[in-house]
Amino acid sequence: MHAKPTGHFQQKSDGLYLQFDRLFRAPIEDVWYSITNPTALSSWIGTYTGRPATGGIRFKMTAEGEDAPWENVSVLECDAPHRFHLDVGKAPETWRLHAHLVEGGGMTTLTFAQRLADRAAAADIGPGWDYYLDRLEAARTGAPMPDWADYHPAFVRYYRELHVPEPARG
Repeated sequence: MHAKPTGHFQQKSDGLYLQFDRLFRAPIEDVWYSITNPTALSSWIGTYTGRPATGGIRFKMTAEGEDAPWENVSVLECDAPHRFHLDVGKAPETWRLHAHLVEGGGMTTLTFAQRLADRAAAADIGPGWDYYLDRLEAARTGAPMPDWADYHPAFVRYYRELHVPEPARG
């Protein structure tokens, strides 16, 4: 697999998001499992403890190394197997994340997004999410895990130059 930057900006009612879309040849429940089950998550990004139904969990990015910190996560919305909205970390460094899944014709589209306080943050955040979403694809297909060096600094210019759409006028 040849790594390429895939993120784009999306204006939403609560701010500017860096958004990514991935298509999987799998039922929606299967993709949902890959992004919400602690064991499945550990194959590509991390794991969590706690009970999402209570609205609070702790998440650790195990792909970042043994000393990666545990982060508090607030589950803002969860509609299995279609969407979740999360806040990760604590203010002012909170990451607002969305994952939306849609199935059709034997395929599932995952739309993943992170809200940005500053569009310039995309230069660091974009390569990271491309890397992790490619790791998700590799974990699901049994392909070799991608190499971080193929993403950063290679994708930084793409994200620095990415066009920010004008806010919708209502």
